[in-house]
Amino acid sequence: MDSVKVLGRIITLLPFMLLLGLYMGKRSIGELPVFDFLAVMVFAAVIGADIANPEINHIPTVVAMVAIAIIQKGITFLKIKNRKIGKMLTLEPTIVIHKGKLLMENMKKIQYSIDNVLQMLREKDVFYVEDVEIAIVEANGKLSVKLIPMKEFVTRQDLGIHKIAEEYEIPVILDGEIQLDLLKRLNKDENWLRHKLLEKNIVDVTTVFYCSISGNEKLHISLKENQQSELPPITH
Repeated sequence: MDSVKVLGRIITLLPFMLLLGLYMGKRSIGELPVFDFLAVMVFAAVIGADIANPEINHIPTVVAMVAIAIIQKGITFLKIKNRKIGKMLTLEPTIVIHKGKLLMENMKKIQYSIDNVLQMLREKDVFYVEDVEIAIVEANGKLSVKLIPMKEFVTRQDLGIHKIAEEYEIPVILDGEIQLDLLKRLNKDENWLRHKLLEKNIVDVTTVFYCSISGNEKLHISLKENQQSELPPITH
């Protein structure tokens, strides 16, 4: 009997969920801001509890679902009408790369690691941090990237240059720690790397947030120093 009741609740709740979903607005899960994501989580918890326990009264669940949808719709309306409320309930976009340099402080504020940002760049077919003019983690967690003008508009085909071999950056220092295993794969050692850093007047490796080597053995370095004053203003 309980199985029949559970099946009946699933059949009745799914169309109701569809109607409420359409009422709450069209938006993909990956684009949900924080408040809307929380609303979806509560929505799912209420429905899950109702389906899992046939002893729970069905009517309060329906009332709760309607209430959640109305509250979410009301908050969305207020966010559109009042910019201050919208900014309070939405995460600020955060600059994580500026002029080819990774920004340690901003990345740590939003709890993004170097690996997170590098992966998101690769997903956009960007394999060199130094090619990035600015990269911003948006409120929905996605990365927006603007390349430097030369890299954005001129391709190898445009210049008539034939690519001989695939090249990409190899990280050799991450958050002040030398990646000895990667250096070894490049047939380099710590002494070689420290000598290269000294050529750039960097004595202390722990001051380096990110350092990579490209195919021509050129170092690309982002220091841990504060660069906030150089950043352009970014808002919602």
